[in-house]
Amino acid sequence: MSGYILAIDQGTTSSRAIVFDDTYSIRGVGQEEFTQHFPKSGWVEHDADEIWSSTVNTIRSAISAAGISASDIAAVGITNQRETTVLWDRKTGYPVHRAIVWQDRRTAEVCARLKAEGAEPDVTAKTGLLLDPYFSGTKLAWILDNVDGARARAEAGELAFGTVDTWILWKLTGGRVHATDATNASRTMLMNIHTGEWDAGLLNLLRVPATVLPEICDSAHDFGLCEKDIFGAAVPVCGIAGDQQAATVGQACFAPGMMKSTYGTGCFALLNTGSDAVPSQNRLLTTIAYRIGGNTTYALEGSIFVAGAAVQWLRDGLGIVKHASDTGKMAEAADPHQDVYLVPAFTGLGAPHWDADARGAIFGLTRGTGPNELARAALESVCYQTVDLLEAMRADWEGSGDTVLRVDGGMVASDWTMQCLADMLDAPVDRPTILETTALGAAWLAGFKAGVWPDMDGFAASWKRERRFEPAMDKTERSRKIGGWRDAVRRTLSTS
Repeated sequence: MSGYILAIDQGTTSSRAIVFDDTYSIRGVGQEEFTQHFPKSGWVEHDADEIWSSTVNTIRSAISAAGISASDIAAVGITNQRETTVLWDRKTGYPVHRAIVWQDRRTAEVCARLKAEGAEPDVTAKTGLLLDPYFSGTKLAWILDNVDGARARAEAGELAFGTVDTWILWKLTGGRVHATDATNASRTMLMNIHTGEWDAGLLNLLRVPATVLPEICDSAHDFGLCEKDIFGAAVPVCGIAGDQQAATVGQACFAPGMMKSTYGTGCFALLNTGSDAVPSQNRLLTTIAYRIGGNTTYALEGSIFVAGAAVQWLRDGLGIVKHASDTGKMAEAADPHQDVYLVPAFTGLGAPHWDADARGAIFGLTRGTGPNELARAALESVCYQTVDLLEAMRADWEGSGDTVLRVDGGMVASDWTMQCLADMLDAPVDRPTILETTALGAAWLAGFKAGVWPDMDGFAASWKRERRFEPAMDKTERSRKIGGWRDAVRRTLSTS
């Protein structure tokens, strides 16, 4: 059987498809951006049909670029933006509302009310999550409550819910398969991560009928066959994982204590804790890293809502950056005597603060502050937020120790940013030779399940480092800069 694997990487701002061969080399890529909808302040939506059409286009482009036919592909793996919520009609396949994106904050008041009622401890004990608009459960409840007839239709079994992986799988299989994997299910705030099943108490709390829910499967699983007419062959779908868990797999962080951080639209750091679901005392998340062969591996996760999105804001919002890739050179050229701090709380602050009402702020502006200083502040904000996450992880789990951080995502191509990260963390940062680790993780799950790629040990042995960034900043300077950051965050928090 061919060793070609197609990975669908459906992200927040674009859909991508990548064809890998059996040496993990990229043979073909397709990518297409899609529309971001912001109907109200703090609201973020996607057109689920546009997500699907862009996915199909990128699949066809990747296969064409690889110079192969669909029949050469052994299996498909899916990785996706997590928590984004889709609800659709089972008969027609039409969404009943735009997809509500993970960044969306419209349910902040609902979460605040549930917290005030004392619901959060039980939610956290079962899900490892905090009561926050970030997760899918309250988004789904909002659609049921605000779309005419949706709740009655859901209770009658006419509607289907899914995160984006479930939506794509449904479309790929012509509506035959309504399923998700354990990693995506763990982000809905509806699944008990200890039992691996949907939780009746959580469904009751959020008023979600069980009739809309997909089946929860392993991350490496026979999910079903793609419709032949989509890209020319009935290829099996054999792997699914949420994007951050897929990156954890792609970075071969299979041993407890290994840690990866992905720098895309947001930033997400995961620390493998093995078979132990470690509860956080520092407002991190306890989540499922992957489930293979019925065995669940857990992780501690820190979520930063805005990383690369801060650079996009400089480019698209302020118009002071022409290309995102220019920011590293701009940061290097910035005045070293100016201490400018950007707290990018555009949609609230994630871990370890979890302040849905915080909003972005810039501190330290002078008449001499210009585009270069703002570019540096945007890149440094990502590094400072990672420091906050790593310190919380070390406090939660002694096994984190002196972990070397494996990094991936679009921002890690910047040497300046990665050196800044190593300096601020006071720890080494490893950049792999294959930066497409999210797609690679989905591809490995599919290739492994299909029997054409090696097992976990064989895959881990193939991981290669392109460069290690060692910390070089004076400790006094590091402490001063981090102190300035924490003062800026304190001033930004809605509760300060």
